[in-house]
Parts: sequence; C-alpha cells; structure tokens
Amino acid sequence: MNCRNCNSPVNSKYCPDCGHPSKMKRIDGHYLMHEIEHVLHFERGFLYTVRELITNPGKNVKNYLSENRSRLVKPIIFIILTSLFYSVVVGFFHLEDGYINYMDDNLQSTASAMFKWIQAHYGYANIIMGIFIALWMKLFFRKYDYNIFELLILLCFVVGMSMLILAIFGFIEGITHIKTLQIGGIVAVIYLTWAIGQFYDGKKIASYVKVFVAYLLGTLVVSLLVLITGGIIDNLLKH
Repeated sequence: MNCRNCNSPVNSKYCPDCGHPSKMKRIDGHYLMHEIEHVLHFERGFLYTVRELITNPGKNVKNYLSENRSRLVKPIIFIILTSLFYSVVVGFFHLEDGYINYMDDNLQSTASAMFKWIQAHYGYANIIMGIFIALWMKLFFRKYDYNIFELLILLCFVVGMSMLILAIFGFIEGITHIKTLQIGGIVAVIYLTWAIGQFYDGKKIASYVKVFVAYLLGTLVVSLLVLITGGIIDNLLKH
C-alpha cells in the first residue's frame, strides 16, 4: 500500500519517509483525553507556557523567536485559548465588560455594533488590535531589529496572558459578586507593559513608558477607525 500522507510505498506500521502510520487509529474517548492532556501538559504545553510567561516573558519570547519554537504553545493557539477561557467565564457568570465601555445614544449605529462585536470576539479583536500596537512599537523601538510579524508573535503571547488575567478576575467576580473585573483590566495592562518592556530593555524606565504609550495609541487608533468606518457606513445607508 501507499502512504496516505506522502504516497510512498509502505510495508510496515509507519511510512519510512514521513513516519505517518499506515493505519490510523479510530477516534474514541481515549484519543480525545490524550489530545487534551497533550495541549495542557505542563511540559511544553499550555500550563508550561503560562508559567514561563509569568516568570520571564521577555527572555522566553526572545528564545521562541530566535532559538527554540517547540518549548511554548503556538502563539495563535495560545491567544485563542486564553480568549476562549475569558469568553466562557464572562458568558457563564453574565459579567459586563466593565473595563471597556462604549457610550452611544444611538444603540443601532454601526459603530456601536462593531464595538459590541469586538467585546464578544476578543480573540480575533486582539489580533487585529495587535497589528496597530505593533506598528507603534516598531516606531518607538526603531533601533531593535524586530519586524512586524515578530512583534505580533510577542503580542499574541503577552495579550494572551492579559486575557487569562481578566478571566481569573472575572471568575473571582462571578463567585464573590465583588466588582474585580475592572481591577483585572488594570492588572492586565500593567502585566502587558512590564512583559513587553522586559522584551526590549527591562533596565530602562523609558522602555515601559514607550510600551504603555504604544498600547494606548494602538487601542485609540482602532477605536477611531471603528468610529470613522461606522459613521461612513451610516451616512451611506441614509442616502
């Protein structure tokens, strides 16, 4: 028979060229549990990534970019998982997004609908917002030879941790009914500023100031783009 992956001749349990099994095992409960354990495994899994991003985020992300990309969970998967955790917590406890409020007298406006979509899809919204934050970081840290894509990888890890922090504070609010989500938002921004500052030069206060300003400007640009785009769409619909 031929390998179903690379089409090479196979006379054993595994393809001699690509290592693909000649006969796939059926998906059952044991298979699903193994996959879950693989994702959450402390060694080079989700929990391991969380620990490394807590203890030394700058060093670990640098290592991921230039030396070893197998130690940490893939950045896109990481930010999606952490955003999912946050969404599950907020949805289960019916929490309001206290740290992002958009006041609009016209609740039917396009901009209002776009902001609501952002609040409901933080995984995708954070990736989009990260593009603008990365552009400002590229401008403020011109002497560092990191391209936009490498900065997006950094932001996926760091923003993912911020979402995990929000999920934890949201869980505490849901259990205790004490308003802690806004505090979580502050802690998340502090972590983001510290982690990215460590990535560049943790010994300089200017690094943290630049990161914080880049974050504010990135979120401001996204908000302005939403308002402008929503206003243009509303005017076109009126005519």
